Formats: sequence, C-alpha cells, structure tokens
Amino acid sequence: MSGSRLLLADDHPLIREGLALAARVAMPELTIDSVGTIADAEAAISRHRGYRLALLDLVLPDAHGFSGFLRLQHLLGTVPIVIVSARQQPELIEAARVLGAAGYLSKTQPLDETLASLRTVLAGGTVFPTIRQTSNADVGAARARIADLSSAQLRVLMALADGRLNKQIAGELGVTEATIKAHLTAIFRKLGVNNRTQAILAMQPLLGEPAADGP
Repeated sequence: MSGSRLLLADDHPLIREGLALAARVAMPELTIDSVGTIADAEAAISRHRGYRLALLDLVLPDAHGFSGFLRLQHLLGTVPIVIVSARQQPELIEAARVLGAAGYLSKTQPLDETLASLRTVLAGGTVFPTIRQTSNADVGAARARIADLSSAQLRVLMALADGRLNKQIAGELGVTEATIKAHLTAIFRKLGVNNRTQAILAMQPLLGEPAADGP
C-alpha cells in the first residue's frame, strides 16, 4: 500500500488528538492531516496526494448519514476509509461494510485495540465488530443507484439532500445554474426518478442521519 499521508476527520479536538496519537504509534512514517469538517477534508485531498488511509467520524457538521463518507470515497478512490464513531448500531456498521469502508471502530475502545485495528487495515484487511445479522438490502440498492454518478453529480445530489437551492449549489461548485440543472437531469435519469423529492427518498438509506453523535 503506497502513500505517505493520513487524513483524520473529526470535529472533536480531544478525539482528534487521541486518534492522532494512535496513528503516530501505528504509522510513525505518515504525515497526519487533521480536519474538522468534510469540506476541510476535501480541501486537504485537493492540496495533497498520496493518502494511505483516512479515519472519518460518521457525524460531522457538514455531513449527515453516510454523505460525508461517500464524498470522500469518490475523491480518495481505493484509499481505505475507516469510520470511527461513538455509535455502534448494527445497521450503521453493516451499512458501512456494504458501502466499502475498510473498518468501523468505536471511539471508546482501548488504544491497543485501535492500534491493532489500524495495523490490520494497513496490511490490507478490514476491521468490523461482530454484530447480529441485519438486512442491508435497502443500503445495497441505494449504493447501486449511485454507482454510475460522477463525482460532480454525487456532490450535487448530497447538496440537494441538504436542502440547497440550485443557485446555492452552483455557487459552491463554481459553475452555472444551467450546469446544475443538467446534472440534476442526469441524476434523475440514473436514479430512475422524476424530481428532487424522489431523488432524496431514493437515497434515504444512505442519507438518513443518526442522532447527534457524542465525542
């Protein structure tokens, strides 16, 4: 596995510090980029290349559900992303697995367990807690629907789910409203829907936000 940097995204300073400590022990050769939002993570990815691993809090100020994960996944490609969360609901863990996360760690687990998990992922493995079997059909179906979306279309869809208007999305992406309308037309066609509301409903298994996460 190549790469010389690690991306750490968590909006709680103490959690970031603890994860950074674990990362430095497990991967002393890596440069750590710590951020508190998905937007800052995207900016870091645009500035730097060569990420080897990303550690991501499931709940950040500018993301809900797995929207932040999906945005980073599109930008990072095959770079493994490990979700680190205080929430351990089986449905969230299984959704992360279906979406292609490399692991799902608890923020409350001991440091030695975190170190062992990071080393497993760096060696090409995956790390998920043992959970009871849950149905992931809805998550899998939603994931399949977005498989053909481009990075730009995915960003438009996530902004749509956040309730932004075409003008606002255009300003954020630095394009015209006509371009956003063209993206929406393509998104609706690929998702098999006719309007914005149906598009959001089709993505609910991925966009449904769990309750506020603790540190």
